[in-house]
Amino acid sequence: MNLISNEKVPIFFVESGKVEMVEKVYKGDEDWLEILTPEQFQVARKKGTEMAFTGRYHDCHEDGVYRCVCCDTDLFDSKTKFDSGTGWPSFWEPVAMENMVHVEDRSLFMVRTEVLCARCDAHLGHVFDDGPPPTGKRYCMNSASLKLVKRP
Repeated sequence: MNLISNEKVPIFFVESGKVEMVEKVYKGDEDWLEILTPEQFQVARKKGTEMAFTGRYHDCHEDGVYRCVCCDTDLFDSKTKFDSGTGWPSFWEPVAMENMVHVEDRSLFMVRTEVLCARCDAHLGHVFDDGPPPTGKRYCMNSASLKLVKRP
């Protein structure tokens, strides 16, 4: 069941280069299960994690924009992707901070910063302070939460 909401959030669109106010996406599990694979649902909606070195994008070098698998929000440009050696796709910068939310995650007996899609609250992965210049950040994402839209 799609849940109706009048809530709007600012989202940056790479193609237009502009921030637009768009409706927040709320859906029930049944609706997500209709559009996501079981792995995408487990990772993006239930805060799971794919196994290292198994994800579709961990060793991908194609040019494009990585979007949220749930709502198509632009998240990362392939130009900011780097090989972190962790087995997950890693980026040193998102396309826009408006497009994601950072929350404290105290699961697994540690404190980390979880990264969620700002439009639909999909679990994307975690961000760490051990990335390369210029930001020093490592956005360690799950391939199952992303979809690459290649540039022509």
